[in-house]
Amino acid sequence: MDCWQTETRSAEETRALGRYLGQAVAGATVIFLSGDLGAGKTCLTQGLALGLDVPEDEPVVSPSYTLMNHYHGRFELYHFDLYRLGHPDDLIDLGFDEYLCGDGVTVVEWADRFGQLDKAYAEGLEVEICHRSEKSRTVVFRAESAAARNLLATLARTWKERE
Repeated sequence: MDCWQTETRSAEETRALGRYLGQAVAGATVIFLSGDLGAGKTCLTQGLALGLDVPEDEPVVSPSYTLMNHYHGRFELYHFDLYRLGHPDDLIDLGFDEYLCGDGVTVVEWADRFGQLDKAYAEGLEVEICHRSEKSRTVVFRAESAAARNLLATLARTWKERE
């Protein structure tokens, strides 16, 4: 499966989708998030953290000012936010490529800020979240690598089975 699309109708449902994604992760993974401000990127990441067994009492927040937050779960979770970065070279100072090639799960919010970021650093799962209405969102997943396609197929199957 190269592409899959679903709709969520609340923040709780977006978190649930993220949780299913986290539960489906079987190894090192890179997830590139894009979408409008307030569309649900952090919400999806909060669910992903729960699916990775990050303790529920550990707040998962957008790293807008710190640029990266690190969480411990079944896999290490590295949560980047590129919204405030001015230039792609700033990523070098963060050691960004080391996280993308590491053993954990790396989530990159605002991955679309620098064009084809995913192609430059690593193949991963691309997720675009768009407003449909005040509460509902369209979530589009795209995978190019075999590992990302397997992850996406597992997510799509388990998400549909929950209904």
